[in-house]
Amino acid sequence: MTSNSPRAVLAAEWIKVWTVRSTGFTLMLAFALSTGIGTLVAFNWRNDIEHVVNFDPLVAALYSMTLGQLAIVVLGALLVGGEYSSGSIRASLTAVPGRGLLYGSKVVAGTLTALTASTVIVLVTFVAAQAALGPYGIGLTTDGVPAALAGAVVYLTLICAFSMGIATVVRSSAVSMGILLPLLFLGSQGLGNIPALKPVLRYLPDQAGLELMHIAGPSSDGRYGPGYGSGAALAILLAWTAASLISGYLVLRRLDA
Repeated sequence: MTSNSPRAVLAAEWIKVWTVRSTGFTLMLAFALSTGIGTLVAFNWRNDIEHVVNFDPLVAALYSMTLGQLAIVVLGALLVGGEYSSGSIRASLTAVPGRGLLYGSKVVAGTLTALTASTVIVLVTFVAAQAALGPYGIGLTTDGVPAALAGAVVYLTLICAFSMGIATVVRSSAVSMGILLPLLFLGSQGLGNIPALKPVLRYLPDQAGLELMHIAGPSSDGRYGPGYGSGAALAILLAWTAASLISGYLVLRRLDA
């Protein structure tokens, strides 16, 4: 088996992912933000249930993913951008001259990591939040719940891959985080509330994520809620991710490290 065989390169990239300290830190942060905030919100709603407007047990559990995703974005940015900042990308390209193979292996290793972590985070957050809601909680088999949980896992996984593509384009983890963190946070939390901007911002990845998780408000809500459904949301997310990853590959192929 040569160092340029897909299996060997993927194995090497997988080892890189799990030997970098930032991987464990960002995943623990994602878990803490998602589960901690989701449980806290659920406790608060349970104790003041009569004053909760438009109560939805799914929102109590999954809206915290809008903060947890920020750590997942950081993970994706660091997995790629870290090599540029340290200069180790040169060694990687020397060991694996095939840039497509190297890039593809990085993306697969990072995406599999995000998929595994997201599955655990989403399930634990949901169970913890529903336990905190007590008699107002719902179960894993409640109608709509499996699709919402699957949507949350898919969203977090794709947003990590999207981040990896952007980090490759700008060749810097710091620059990519400087672009993505405000964009994803302000899209749903701030700028998304401005009526004049909503027709455009509703197609941002985070807005599609709300639809996939089934926690978006109705399109007539005026605050948030793209209103185009889960199928369109998935297509939008895939389009953003594909555009990011393809752009990253083109930059890596044409520019020196």
